[in-house]
Amino acid sequence: MARYRFSEFILSPRRRALVRNGREQPLIPRYFDLLVFLVERRGEAVHRRDIFDRVWSDVIVSDSALSQAIRTIRRVLNDDPREPRFVRTVSRHGYQFVFADVFEEDDNGEWPGVDVRPAVRDVAQPPVDLYTPLLQQITRVAANASEEEEQREAAERLHALGTAEALRRLGSGTDHAFARALLRDTRWETAEAGPVPILGEPGAISVARHLVRLRLRRAAGIAATQWAAASIGGGSAGALAGGAGGVLLALAPGSAAPLAVVPVLAVIGGGCGALGAAGVGAGLSIAESVLRSRRTLAMTAGGAAGGGIAGLIVQLLGRWSLAVLVGVDAYIGGSLEGLTIGAAAGLGYATATSRAIGGLAAPRGLGRLKAAGLTAGACGLAALGLALAGRSLVGGTIHAIAQASIGGQAVLTPLGRLIGEPGFGPVTAALIGMGEGAMFGLGLALGLTYRGKTRSPTSHAMLTHR
Repeated sequence: MARYRFSEFILSPRRRALVRNGREQPLIPRYFDLLVFLVERRGEAVHRRDIFDRVWSDVIVSDSALSQAIRTIRRVLNDDPREPRFVRTVSRHGYQFVFADVFEEDDNGEWPGVDVRPAVRDVAQPPVDLYTPLLQQITRVAANASEEEEQREAAERLHALGTAEALRRLGSGTDHAFARALLRDTRWETAEAGPVPILGEPGAISVARHLVRLRLRRAAGIAATQWAAASIGGGSAGALAGGAGGVLLALAPGSAAPLAVVPVLAVIGGGCGALGAAGVGAGLSIAESVLRSRRTLAMTAGGAAGGGIAGLIVQLLGRWSLAVLVGVDAYIGGSLEGLTIGAAAGLGYATATSRAIGGLAAPRGLGRLKAAGLTAGACGLAALGLALAGRSLVGGTIHAIAQASIGGQAVLTPLGRLIGEPGFGPVTAALIGMGEGAMFGLGLALGLTYRGKTRSPTSHAMLTHR
C-alpha cells in the first residue's frame, strides 16, 4: 500500500496514522477515512454523495456531519477555509484536496527518522488563556444554524485543549447545562476528547434534556425518513402475510371463507403492520438518535415503548369499534403484545447493527440481510412466546372476532386441520403467531435500512434555531 507525503504531513492508510513533523495527529476512524479518500482522489472535486457512500457506507448521516468532519480535518491540518491550502469547498458539490505536491511512496518498510508516538499534550497551561473565549461561545444562545456550527467547533477545540480542564472551568454556573451537553455530544467526533459524565454531576437532568434536544434536532430529518420507511415496510409485510393467509384459508378443505377474504385480510394485516411498525420504528429511531452509549439497551427500550403505545391504540380502537358498530365483545390484545414484539425487534436490530457508529444504521448487502434476518428471528421467537402464553396477534384476534360474530367466515379452524389439529389449537396459534412476528420483523428491518435515492437531507433541513 502507498503512503502520502504532503507539506509536513505523512498519511499512511496501512498504519492508519496521520503524522506531522514526527508526531501522530489524532483523528477518529471515519474522519481519517475521509482524508484518505480526498487525498486518493485529489485530482477531482469529490461529490458529497460519493463521500457518504464511501465513508458512511453503513449509516445515514446529515450533511452537517460531513461539514463537521471537514472542519475537524482542517483544524488538524491547520488549514484556513477562507484560503485553503489542503481542502477546498466546492459549492453545491463537495470537497477537493488541492495541495499540489503530494508524493506517493511504498509503505512496506519502516519510517526512517519518524517518531509515530501520539502527541503528548503539554501539562503546563498556555501563556494565553484559550479556554475562556471558547467557553463563552458555547454558553451563549445561538441565533442561527451557522452559529450553532461555530459552537460545535468551539466545543471541539476545547476537547483538543483538554476536556477535564474545560469542564473544571465551566463549573455549574449559568448555562453550564447546555455547554456540558454540547461537550458530551462533540466528544464522539473528537479523537482527543476525554469523558464528559452526566450522571452524578450538577444539573444532570437539565444536561440530559439539552443533549436529547441537540441530537434530535440534528437527526430529525433522517429519523423521520427512517420512521416512514419502517411504517411502509411493516405495512407491506403485514399485507403480504394477511393476503397469503387469506389464500390458504379460502383454499383449505372444508373452509366456508370466499376468495373475498384475501383482500380483507391483506388490508387488516397491512394496517396493523403499518401502525405497529410506525410505533416500533419511531421508538428505535429516537433511541438510536439520542443515545450513542448503551445503544442496545436504549433501542430495546425504545422499541418496547413504541410497540406498546401502538398496540394500546389498536387495542382500544378495535374493542370500541366492534362494540359500537357490530355489537361484538371480543378480546383484542395489543399493549402487551406490542411491547413484547417491539422489545424483541429493538434487541434483534441493535444486535445486528452493533458496529454502526456515528449515524442511524443502514447496512447494505449481506449486512442488510443479516439485520433483517436477526430482527425477523427475534420477533418470531417473541411471537411464539406470546402464543404459548395464550396471547394472540392479528391472526388469532381475527379468529376470535369471527367466532364471536354471527355468520363470521374468517374463522381459522380450517388452517388448524391442515396441520392435523381438530381446530384452531395451540400449535396452529403458535405457527401463525410466529409467522406474523417474523414477517413483521422482516418488513420493519428492511424499512429501517432503506437508504433511498437521496443520500441525506441537507444540513439546513436538520438544524433550527435554539
